[in-house]
Amino acid sequence: MKSHKFLVLAVLIVAVTGTLTFGLRTQAAPPAPDKLTDQQFWSFSKDWSEEDGVFRSDNLLSNETSFQYIIPPLLKTAKQGRVYVGVGPEQNFTYIAALKATMAVIIDIRHGNLDVHLMYKALFELSKDRAEFVSRLFSRKRPDGLTDKSSAEEIFSKFLQADGSKELYEANLKAIDDLLMKKHGLPLTAGDLDGIRWAFGNYYQFGPAINYNSSLSANVPPEIVGAIGGGFGGNNGVTYASLMTAEDGSGENRSYLANEEYFRFIKDLETRNLIVPVVGDFGGEKAIRAVARYLKGIDATVSAFYLSNVEQFLVQDGKWNTFCSSASMLPLDESSSFIRSGRGRNAFGGAGVQNSSAANMLQELMYCRPR
Repeated sequence: MKSHKFLVLAVLIVAVTGTLTFGLRTQAAPPAPDKLTDQQFWSFSKDWSEEDGVFRSDNLLSNETSFQYIIPPLLKTAKQGRVYVGVGPEQNFTYIAALKATMAVIIDIRHGNLDVHLMYKALFELSKDRAEFVSRLFSRKRPDGLTDKSSAEEIFSKFLQADGSKELYEANLKAIDDLLMKKHGLPLTAGDLDGIRWAFGNYYQFGPAINYNSSLSANVPPEIVGAIGGGFGGNNGVTYASLMTAEDGSGENRSYLANEEYFRFIKDLETRNLIVPVVGDFGGEKAIRAVARYLKGIDATVSAFYLSNVEQFLVQDGKWNTFCSSASMLPLDESSSFIRSGRGRNAFGGAGVQNSSAANMLQELMYCRPR
């Protein structure tokens, strides 16, 4: 009888223990926070940043004609629902939406890129749909007939025919500043306000036909932007409109403005403060490493790291080994992927990279050591 009671008790203990263990498993650290407070957002952006740096252009938009081509193969290797790291302006939104990132950190040596992303943050939060977003971004009145079912081609075809409005520009600029400073309480400096005004003014001036070289061909940016020259962008006819209406090589448009689902995904992340812009040199010893420490602390994993063609400059400047060491500190697994674009030398100084390509981060960083 005693043995029977002992057996029953043992079974109950196992059952309860199993339930508790299962419960603990299901409460493991999430892949990213559900949201960041305004204070956390600003603190991360500032604390992870390095000193402002410079580059040869302000880079208000990409000039990568086939940046979507890598998405179909990337989705076969990189896992969705993880953290995304990138560089540069709007192309990140397309990759973030495709990877369904739970959080994103955008690291760029130019302070101007941080201000561009603050501008985008405000515009996403202010806009209820893609047509309103494009209207606000380029300070043009919303054309009649556009709905949430309109294609990117329909939206940009109509906005390309619309004239810019100084009245809308001024009203939208005030709305951007108010949302960032009054709603979110971000203590923007006079330099940040200049950087936002510079970027937003160029989108207004050139409209959806803006290209990589438009801004620097017009006038000199404020010092905080971090651009030291112009005319190097390889414009090749790429405009904002053409980038947003491009396709992935198989006929599908995957740009972040291709449909309302992609747009709302980015809008939701921005609203929850989960796209964090940071000033950082890929060849520096702070920004990437600070991000790595934070992500490891919340048990997150990087799905993809978009490099553009930055590595060619790291190689030229003798900084690639430092970058390699820093990147190896990020929380990675066998599916974590680098995304590259443009011409230039790859991570190991080998053959030039043409257009977009992806590579396994663990394999490329396996010989790097944190230092």
